[in-house]
Amino acid sequence: MKIIEGFQLAESILSRQVPDEFYPISPALRQRLKAMFGTDDPEQAVRQIVNEVRNRGDAALFDYTLKIDGIGLTSLEISKEQIADAYQEVNQELLSALKLAADQIRSFYSVQKDSFWSGGTKPDSGQLIRPLERVGVYAPGGTACYPSTVLMTAIPAKVAGVKEVILVTPPRGEGAIPAPTLVAADIAQVDRIFSIGGAQAIGALAFGTGSIPKVDKICGPGNIFVVLAKKLVYGAVDIDGLQGPSEVLIIADEGASPEYCAADLLAQAEHDPLASSILITTSRWLADKVSQEVEQQLESLERQAIAAESLKNRGMLVVVANVDEAIELANLYAPEHLCLMVQKAASYINRVSNAGCIFIGENSTVVFGDYVAGPSHALPTGGTARFSSPLNILDFIKIIDLVTIDGAILKQLGPAASTIARAEGFEAHARAVEKRLDGLN
Repeated sequence: MKIIEGFQLAESILSRQVPDEFYPISPALRQRLKAMFGTDDPEQAVRQIVNEVRNRGDAALFDYTLKIDGIGLTSLEISKEQIADAYQEVNQELLSALKLAADQIRSFYSVQKDSFWSGGTKPDSGQLIRPLERVGVYAPGGTACYPSTVLMTAIPAKVAGVKEVILVTPPRGEGAIPAPTLVAADIAQVDRIFSIGGAQAIGALAFGTGSIPKVDKICGPGNIFVVLAKKLVYGAVDIDGLQGPSEVLIIADEGASPEYCAADLLAQAEHDPLASSILITTSRWLADKVSQEVEQQLESLERQAIAAESLKNRGMLVVVANVDEAIELANLYAPEHLCLMVQKAASYINRVSNAGCIFIGENSTVVFGDYVAGPSHALPTGGTARFSSPLNILDFIKIIDLVTIDGAILKQLGPAASTIARAEGFEAHARAVEKRLDGLN
């Protein structure tokens, strides 16, 4: 891993003045897009897919799954029998772990719901809280399965009171969905599951097809085609955000464990060649030791090639003068995950203004946030933590304002309302108020 020394150089590198690309496009992928869609522009290809799904419905879903994934589907929806059979393929240890994670997530968001729902109203105004009717959840799949993503997106929606949660996830051979994904969906009380992925799945959720109902909001991470499709359909439906490659920023002082720091950097790097793993430390000795530890631990990783590419391209060790400079750089970078591996770590929380999730102390590895701590692992990436929040139950509700005007309030507020209306050139607005004022007399 490269080592960067000094605040000024680090500031120029971590400032994100130019937004990150969600996913760079390789020449091989561009060639494949050109052959399939007549364009090497991913956005144009996604637009073709979504428009076809909107116009042709299920037929387009079957066609694109065969064309893109090489899978000839015979049906889209997963049956209750298939879900029941999936339990036979999941060992007891994993089943217990998924149930524990679900309990943790449900408990965390139940506390948030109780806190938010207790808000007060004034006698003349207030707010109604209404959950969304139907939400679509996208869980990545294909070469891997992510039951944790199902739990982390579907459970907050259910706690918020969403009536129907629809899961879409890419199929494997013969349209099969990995058993852990199906079990997680059942534990999360997902209502319907469809074996469809990519931009075509996002289009189906946004506009509806014969089989897949239209939803009010789409949540969940995915590859570049999923991200671009979510961006395209926003407005027809709501989306949770445009999640890019995962990232961690660790702040560590001379007392931090090089072994722990290296392990956490590698845990992030093995996600994806485009993942970012950054350590900012006040100790050059620690930076050198972490670099050595990374090399040693990397040798025994199953996903060694992925982690190595990630660390080479997007990993770095930064040495600064003090923790204050490290915190300033962290706020500038606005990481998805921020780890505070410094003495009296909790004392720095109030100094952090931009982060998706903060992990406090050396035992608080990001892995707990990925699976079992409770908060959703659907977090803002690419510096968007400057203005957006982690997925939570507020993503699954809408607020309807209430206004009640009695005679006393009409007298108090009416003249000001008509005055502002006339200043804006809206005579009918002003008269609508004044007729009611006249009615009082």
